Amino acid sequence: MTQTSENVTWLTQEAYNKLKNELEYLTGPARTEIAAKIAAAREEGDLRENGGYHAAKEEQGKQELRVRQLTQLLETAKVGEAPAADGAVAPGMVVTIAFDGDEDDTLTFLLASREYASSDIETYSPQSPLGSGVIGKKVGEDAEYELPNGKMASVKILKAEPYQS
Repeated sequence: MTQTSENVTWLTQEAYNKLKNELEYLTGPARTEIAAKIAAAREEGDLRENGGYHAAKEEQGKQELRVRQLTQLLETAKVGEAPAADGAVAPGMVVTIAFDGDEDDTLTFLLASREYASSDIETYSPQSPLGSGVIGKKVGEDAEYELPNGKMASVKILKAEPYQS
């Protein structure tokens, strides 16, 4: 998981390896594949009306943006251990909270950077209002965070466990 502070991103060894492998794929085989798509589309003729060419160029732009993001992230990354299973909320943990102490109105989420966002579990950044409100709190404690309308909301920490991918 990650924990971002200033310009450093903390990663577990597993997360670092995963991101490094993605970068190696994007700068190797993926670049070759997109170059071939562009070349094939270019051979079809008039580039102004060539949808395949424009789609391939757009895909290339998105791919190169991701390469820059990963390069910057990995250059500033520090590899460390996953958070301890001590009941205290920290980045890299799956957290379950109850809104206003109502244990029927709960939310379970991963507290991590957007690099870990997936369809498996909702992800909140440690810098988000909810994320920054719960960091450091222990199971059973209450936490407050500011809502977009400026009002404060209260939640109770029900569970905090290290994320298992």
